[in-house]
Amino acid sequence: MRAGFIAAVLAVAELTCGTLAAADYPAHPITLVVPYAAGGGNDVIARIVAERMGASLGQAIVVENRGGAGGTIATRQVAKAAPDGCTLLIATSSLAINPSLYPQIGYDPRNDFAAIGLIASSSNVVLVHPSVPARSIAELIALSKSNDGKLTFASTGTGSSVHLAAELFASMAGVKLTHVPYKGSGPALNDLLGGHVTMMFSTMASAAGLVRDGSKVRALAVTGATRSTLFPDLPSVAEAGLPGYESVLHYGIVAPTGTPRPVIEKLNAALNAALASDEVKKRLAVEGAEALPVSPDEYAADIAREEAKWSEIIRKAGVKGE
Repeated sequence: MRAGFIAAVLAVAELTCGTLAAADYPAHPITLVVPYAAGGGNDVIARIVAERMGASLGQAIVVENRGGAGGTIATRQVAKAAPDGCTLLIATSSLAINPSLYPQIGYDPRNDFAAIGLIASSSNVVLVHPSVPARSIAELIALSKSNDGKLTFASTGTGSSVHLAAELFASMAGVKLTHVPYKGSGPALNDLLGGHVTMMFSTMASAAGLVRDGSKVRALAVTGATRSTLFPDLPSVAEAGLPGYESVLHYGIVAPTGTPRPVIEKLNAALNAALASDEVKKRLAVEGAEALPVSPDEYAADIAREEAKWSEIIRKAGVKGE
């Protein structure tokens, strides 16, 4: 009798936001996992949308930071979580990129996750040291070709979006550049400022102050398909000399595969409603990001495209995860 009572109590305790009918979802707070330490761009963007989504859904969305191993530990944990809409993951393009860098990563970006929706996209900005004679992307390509492998570029680490943006540039331009990896934006930008490296495809948020100052580095272009609203006077790499080039970091939200479609749709509606807010758009813009509302199916297709695109660049450049 007592064992049966305990079992019943445990069963009730295990009721979570996703065990109820979709119409009643969510019945409890939702955990939004950020697979990096607090304070970074992923964390900031998660908190920007979590507050609005929670208000729309009628339940708090609790942002939980679980850093470690470049985000892979938390990503694996969420992949194995119950598919009930209670545990979600902030994902970036790394979700699609990392399996090509780390063959034993322990998750498949397309099969282990259900796409909820994109939050935003963020371009990089191409920076060169003022001593570099190139004042445009076309001139930078010409300079790179005449200095085979002698021009160096800083990155925030091997396999990072900053690194791969430069590798894509080199591949499409048919030039050879020398990679100099650093542990984060700070050390990389410091060495660029000191003239120890030639260039950097920096994240927008990290470089915004330097671009506005204009005296310590020279900004040549942004890496999105179009100009950035943050720096509308800067051309895109594509329009400035390398047609077809595009390298952007995508932020999105995913859930474990098997999460009921009605729950996915409800979360997507709450996310897109948040992204329609002028306040959210302004807060994203401060981070160098632009709201990018899409359907779950459109985000799933985006993940597949990102995986195909970057796996090819990783293979061609011979990039290995560290």
